[in-house]
Amino acid sequence: MSAEPMSAEPTQPEPTQPEPEQPEPEQPDQEQLEPAELTAPVEALLLMATEPVPTATLAQAIQAPEHLVAQACELLVEFYDQSGRGFELRHVGGGWRLWTRPEHADLIGRWVLEGQQSRLSQAALETLSVIAYLQPVSRSRVSAVRGVNVDGVVRTLLSRGLIEEAPAEEGSAATLFRTTDYFLERMGLEGLDELPPLAPHLPDAGALEAELARMVDPSPAEQPDPQNPTEENDDEH
Repeated sequence: MSAEPMSAEPTQPEPTQPEPEQPEPEQPDQEQLEPAELTAPVEALLLMATEPVPTATLAQAIQAPEHLVAQACELLVEFYDQSGRGFELRHVGGGWRLWTRPEHADLIGRWVLEGQQSRLSQAALETLSVIAYLQPVSRSRVSAVRGVNVDGVVRTLLSRGLIEEAPAEEGSAATLFRTTDYFLERMGLEGLDELPPLAPHLPDAGALEAELARMVDPSPAEQPDPQNPTEENDDEH
């Protein structure tokens, strides 16, 4: 009589041990950062910038406190000055940007191909000056100050990004113009309060100020004749 095979007892699965938790990567303590550690990433960003970059934008990009980024920029300014680099770091137009040094202007000017530089005409420079000092200002008032029609010149300044339309005054339909941040950048200014005063360059600044005040609300007889305007050509060089 054959014996029946004995059935194997079911094996109990061994209890699994929980996997140890992986420690999360430690985040750098922003308060322990040193400004010198930020100079390299700040420099890399500024090399790619085509316009002034605000401190807050740099801080957001490299995820560092704004005050440390500002200190890093100051360190770069000092480093470039002490090492005699051909460029410098300036804070203009509300942000940081690398600029070639003024002492190399002649070298750069000779290197640039003739005609590659697009310069503003004398008419455009004069119109831009009027807008810069009287802004926000209407086109008709600029024409009254200069004594000629400035429509073509204003179009040129708008296309160059040096001026822009400003919000209209309440109760007035006249278009107003003001300078842009790009104007400040090109002039190397931090703000409009850094524009040079007119008085030292004019024989009678008081008389000019009185004339400009009169231009604000000219009498009908003094306004340019719209039927016979004298438009100024903006021939650029």
